[in-house]
Amino acid sequence: MKKYLFKRLAGMIPLLLGITIISFGIMHVAPGEPVAAGQEFNPKVSAQDIERLRVYYGLDKPLYEQYWNWLQRLAVLDFGESFSSDHRPVLDKITERLPITIWINVLAMAFILLAAIPIGIFSAVFRNSGLDRSLTVFVFIGFAIPSFWLGLLLMYGFGVQLSWLPISGIHDYDWQQMGFWEAQLDLAHHLILPVFVSAIGGLAGMSRFMRSGMLEVIRSDYITTARAMGMAENTIRYRYALKNAMLPIITLLGLSVPGLIGGSVIVEQLFSIPGMGLLFYEAVLSRDYPLVMGITVIGAVLTLMGNLLADLSYAWADPRIRHGGEK
Repeated sequence: MKKYLFKRLAGMIPLLLGITIISFGIMHVAPGEPVAAGQEFNPKVSAQDIERLRVYYGLDKPLYEQYWNWLQRLAVLDFGESFSSDHRPVLDKITERLPITIWINVLAMAFILLAAIPIGIFSAVFRNSGLDRSLTVFVFIGFAIPSFWLGLLLMYGFGVQLSWLPISGIHDYDWQQMGFWEAQLDLAHHLILPVFVSAIGGLAGMSRFMRSGMLEVIRSDYITTARAMGMAENTIRYRYALKNAMLPIITLLGLSVPGLIGGSVIVEQLFSIPGMGLLFYEAVLSRDYPLVMGITVIGAVLTLMGNLLADLSYAWADPRIRHGGEK
């Protein structure tokens, strides 16, 4: 298992390097520069002023040299300063916004697991029944509805019409005067809609995977043998079949991390949540290269760590994986 872990960690380094190269290149190939924004909003800014800013930010250097300088700073965890007017360190901006995005993604993933696994099991056990068909319709609706459109519908229904849930931000305006537990309840109240919108697409997909995996397992020969030996049906399903049916779900968990992080951009923009998604959106619009690259690196690391945890869980559940990695 240790050799398997070392092999996976070693493989993450070139992969992360490749992600940064591609992201850095695409970002600089895109039209426009951050220094040009000042000229767009202030006609008094001359070409000489723009050129001085390009030299100050190092944008006059060749692209490979810019990347090498950025990579050297990254090696000591220096993400540089933001190109925005506040010139704050990129790492400070990210650490300020990262916790709320992680919370939304963790809660969304927990909701997906708690709902998708029972839905998949019931659909497999009662296949072709009315319950299975109803759940299938629900799943396909979840696949089809765009997250931003669903979010707008929920905001209008539960926020505007019924006034049950808040539709923006993560706190009420007077949350600083609240006690600790009251503030936590206020935060949870604000996160209900964003977490649900973030989770609905993953819930639909994972429940289908769970159903397919469960159907494949309960048709296996060893399950038939267990039934022939007189074992109780619930023991067969939940003690023997469920563990093997969970293997595709474990893999899918790691692959779901990029989707959740990417979906944060839409959800946080829609609900005005001050997280990484909204920060990334603002950084792209303002062409804030250091901030965009910093968020890209953090997102890539979180994604790779999610995939690593999924691989380790898969290797723990299936000994053939870890033994194969030790050859």
